[in-house]
Amino acid sequence: MSFEEFINKIQYSFSKEDIELIHRAFDTAGKAHKGQKRFSGEDYIIHPICAALILASIFPDATTVAATLLHDVSEDTKYTLEDIRKEFGEKICMLVDGVTKLGTVRLRNSTDKSYMENLRKMFVATSKDIRVILIKLADRLHNMRTIEYVKPAKRKRIAQETLEIYAPIANRLGIGEWKDELEDRAFEVVEPAEYEKTVALLKERLPESQIRINDLQKSLVTILRTEGVKFKQVKGRVKRIYSLYKKLKKYDGDISKIYDLLALRVIVQSTPDCYSTLGAIHKHLQPIPGRVKDFIALPKPNGYRSIHTTVFSENRNVFEIQIRTEQMDDQAERGIAAHWFYNEQGKPDVTDGYTEAASRSELEELQWVQDLQDLQEQTRDSKEFFDQLKIDFFRDRIFVLTPKGDVKDLPEGATPIDFAFSVHTDLGFYMLGAKVNGKMVKIDHELKSGDVVEIIKTKKPVKISQDWLNYAKTTAAHHKIRKYLNENQSGIFNTLKNMIVRKK
Repeated sequence: MSFEEFINKIQYSFSKEDIELIHRAFDTAGKAHKGQKRFSGEDYIIHPICAALILASIFPDATTVAATLLHDVSEDTKYTLEDIRKEFGEKICMLVDGVTKLGTVRLRNSTDKSYMENLRKMFVATSKDIRVILIKLADRLHNMRTIEYVKPAKRKRIAQETLEIYAPIANRLGIGEWKDELEDRAFEVVEPAEYEKTVALLKERLPESQIRINDLQKSLVTILRTEGVKFKQVKGRVKRIYSLYKKLKKYDGDISKIYDLLALRVIVQSTPDCYSTLGAIHKHLQPIPGRVKDFIALPKPNGYRSIHTTVFSENRNVFEIQIRTEQMDDQAERGIAAHWFYNEQGKPDVTDGYTEAASRSELEELQWVQDLQDLQEQTRDSKEFFDQLKIDFFRDRIFVLTPKGDVKDLPEGATPIDFAFSVHTDLGFYMLGAKVNGKMVKIDHELKSGDVVEIIKTKKPVKISQDWLNYAKTTAAHHKIRKYLNENQSGIFNTLKNMIVRKK
């Protein structure tokens, strides 16, 4: 592929200086990888080029595109990091170095100590510069697209790791487009029989799904025009395979309980238009009670915003409708990359009446990244660190509210104990009980998204039992409870020891 073909594939107008930078990186990568081949037999340079195109599709930043082109140079060729520093400067060198340090993570068994330690390095890099992770995700996505050329044993390990680490990272960063593709491609490799079974079940349930989507689109467009709703686009989709598989597990394989197999997306101009569109739709299509979700008023922890409603079609079929602005849609697909890029380009969301772009410092201080840094400080053992990552950072997330309306981001399955320690580091020690949506619940009650939680406090600290460790789900809560139990158990043992000494 020539540089002209490469740059023309990126849907963005770079400045002359940016094009010159990317061109130099393109040429340097080509020279460095000359003669190298991939498992498929194609020239190795195709991989960094494709990874750079994937990256540029959501984050067309010249520095990051150049670093993606160079991301394997210092690891796989005679070119060194010092060569990259001299030619391209400290910033690109830092990005390439960050990705290179993560390279040893990808093919190691999860019980390998060096694997675990490199995984720690990966998240240290995350907390320093999110762009390192964006490059790594683009690299992994292209590797998954060509995974059929890898030896079967390695293929399954790569896919398993993708499901356990990379797809959840993409989800935490709000990059829905990458998360979906990583999950589906990895699922097909890790569980081929379950994948085929899920595909067959979906086809059986939704024969000629594209025709049905087209019919629903036409019907919805007619309704919107009849009501005078101004909209920019109506899109349709069938539920992704891995997403369907996870929901089927929740409902014991009963696909009839899953209402979003088909979904339409209405793109409108402004936030007020989202709500007026919802009203117009409900005027013509009967909504299912309890199935309206307002992620605009209460965004998901990864920043996702949209209104969802599940309705009956004119033929009494059930489907979901998502309503959002163009920027909400863009951010649902590109996540943090969209936030960052809007800010770097100085593009506020004028249609919503306020600027949605986050500053660079805000992005570097994302709450979950801060939590990640806390976890690294608290956890010395690499395997324990990875196990806790699976609980705190890779599980599906819920958001619950304090009585004042503050939102707390917790892992699925969290309890009032986790909520208490997330509100304040010591609140759990004074928790007598908890109210969820105004009703008293047990301390092991499983919280749901949207719950309003009130902690009933005492003036004096309560006695915490070993059971609390089983009830709590978050690392922060476990850390506090363990510390309390260790300190109090030590006190009991010392008291007993002193009593024995006195008797003697």
